[in-house]
Amino acid sequence: MIGQQYRTETIEDMDGSQTVYEYLQPDEDILKRFFSEMFERHWDQMVFGPCLEGAVFEIQLTEPPQLGYLDGYLTVNLKDWHFHLCLGTHKGSKGNPTPETLAHQRRPSKAAFFKTIGRRGSFGSWGFRMWNGNLEQMLTIFFPNPYLSDRMKPQKPDWSRLTLWNEMRCRFLTGAEPWSPNGIMSEESWGGH
Repeated sequence: MIGQQYRTETIEDMDGSQTVYEYLQPDEDILKRFFSEMFERHWDQMVFGPCLEGAVFEIQLTEPPQLGYLDGYLTVNLKDWHFHLCLGTHKGSKGNPTPETLAHQRRPSKAAFFKTIGRRGSFGSWGFRMWNGNLEQMLTIFFPNPYLSDRMKPQKPDWSRLTLWNEMRCRFLTGAEPWSPNGIMSEESWGGH
């Protein structure tokens, strides 16, 4: 386990659903390890992008990206396009230093694993979300969903699809236990190590 003791928070969404967040410390080293592992080892098991009211980007990779890190920014290079994600201290150059107020705004201020629960108690999605210093969402990662196939088609729940989400939670949240719809899962039931 990498992260510090985490806290949880349940947010009631405007549509009556709930999002349960489990926060980890948004430390640069922790976030670098998390995102490096996700993009290097699990790139084909996630959907990611900004997820805002009125605009959801659902990006799925077809090949592993190239990663770089410079001045607090992770660069994810996908050949034809790329993006930068601030994970830590951003200083700028000697000739053009970044003002501390702007650097603070760009740095992550919150990071959390989450699960959503619908109005009638049905489950929606399992993921990871990060916010900047202005509490604007930077990125959401959706993990495999038990209710959806790899082709995003509805299916009977396959709870083994939570393996990666549970493994990452337990690794990055001190004290986290594997989750299942019936409570805490045993490692055998989700394939954990």
